[in-house]
Amino acid sequence: MPGEPDRDFPVAIANIPASREQRRLAIAAIAVLGFIAVAVAPFAGTPLPRIDLFIPVLQTVLAIADLMTAVLLFAQYAILHQRDLLAIASAYLCSALFAFLQTLTFPGGYAPSGLFGDGSNTPAWFFVLWHLTFPLGILIYALSKDRNGSSARSDRSIWGAIGLTIFVVLVVVTVLSLLVTMGVTSLPAFYEGSVTRQTNLGNQANVGLLLWYGIVTSVLLARSRTILDVWLVVILIAWMPNFLVAALASSVRFSLGWYAARGFALVASFMLLTVLLTEMTVLYSRLANAFSLLRRERASQLMSVDAATAAIAHEVHSPLSAITMNASTAVLLLQSDPPALEQVGEIFHDIEADGLRVSQIISSIRSLFKAADNRIPVTLGDIAQKALLLSNPDILVSQVSVLTDFQDGQNQVCVDQVQLQQVVLNLVRNAIDAMSEAPPGARKLKLATKQGHGSTMSLFVEDTGPGVQANNEQRIFDAFFTTKSSGLGLGLAISRTIVESHGGRLRLVRSGPSGATFEVSLNVVAPKP
Repeated sequence: MPGEPDRDFPVAIANIPASREQRRLAIAAIAVLGFIAVAVAPFAGTPLPRIDLFIPVLQTVLAIADLMTAVLLFAQYAILHQRDLLAIASAYLCSALFAFLQTLTFPGGYAPSGLFGDGSNTPAWFFVLWHLTFPLGILIYALSKDRNGSSARSDRSIWGAIGLTIFVVLVVVTVLSLLVTMGVTSLPAFYEGSVTRQTNLGNQANVGLLLWYGIVTSVLLARSRTILDVWLVVILIAWMPNFLVAALASSVRFSLGWYAARGFALVASFMLLTVLLTEMTVLYSRLANAFSLLRRERASQLMSVDAATAAIAHEVHSPLSAITMNASTAVLLLQSDPPALEQVGEIFHDIEADGLRVSQIISSIRSLFKAADNRIPVTLGDIAQKALLLSNPDILVSQVSVLTDFQDGQNQVCVDQVQLQQVVLNLVRNAIDAMSEAPPGARKLKLATKQGHGSTMSLFVEDTGPGVQANNEQRIFDAFFTTKSSGLGLGLAISRTIVESHGGRLRLVRSGPSGATFEVSLNVVAPKP
């Protein structure tokens, strides 16, 4: 079918388009940070008491926050298979490592001159490396985020990519760390004679880092589409006062501007972590609600089946008993000498009447499965999307990738939405069950709509399971026929009845080793003049 399919599930901030409200929230956060920076700027050089434990405590917390963010981003890559997430995860891993290494070398932190390095220039160079590599990772993400492939990956390749990324980051950080510790005497100096005031090189470095962050922010803004993009822009902007205040106030250590800049750094480090944790909480809440709704729906369905079977057993028992008794009596009358044919004829009339009564009872019980006639014009794509939303818990647990390609356009069908959703839910559930034995990376469910012959619209549900056996293709729509170890075998039979009651058709259009495809075909509603 034409069109580029989109991956609808799983959903995360890396692929959810940013809404207007989210952009407004991001702008408000930037405005608040800007207001604080402007308020602090005139007093940035004001000296404050020296607190040697400030940097170790703050940057240890900062490093832990960045490390947690990196772990969550690696986890999202494992789910979404988007390679650009590895770039952001690498950026945060570098940030965590360089922040902690700077803490170890900072004078007055864990030792009067730091645990290693020269005590003044080494921590400054760690700061520069920190803020060269962090935006670099985000820049790589911005330039590569639209080039992700959608091919399935095995668990081994996913964890191999994560392991390789971590290894490369560790190698790069180790090499650069050796350069600014063992070779710091060969590098330009940021401090000479005092550990509280930088040289002109320090000011120039801060201006350079400010421009570097500005360039990366501009590139990301030009390619900003998702929630993740928007908040990365906010994070980059949140870091900028750190360099701006340092450049304007000669980066006097332990001044108001210096302390404020570290506060901005802490906010920037926790920002994406907060967004990711909020997203996890929201998704968990939605998942719990979906499971609850699904349990109630299934309980209701089981109650309906129990009620229907009880009604069938109760109502059909009497006429069937009468038929059995009449048949036995007729046999005895035929065996008598001479046969009582007149009485046998009357018995056969009674049997016929009881048979018609059974048919009427079954027809009336079928009404238990029919809701009120609430048919409205709607697109098949909307029906399918709502059914997928209800199926999200099963899709998540079964690790199934969902692809959609809805081409309804303005074409609508007149249906009872609840009944048609039940049909699609049943087809989706069957597809998930059919793929249970396939590797997680090969479980693909595709829902697509397209215009059929004449004035019809078709919904296709396609899976990558083993398909339907050839000798069962004509039987799968029979009531009480099932190939599952559990189940009543009524799902497809009821689904076909529902579709046919809408003047449509449900059929198996393809089956083979690569999967099965079911088609729901319905007539298009004539547009209103």
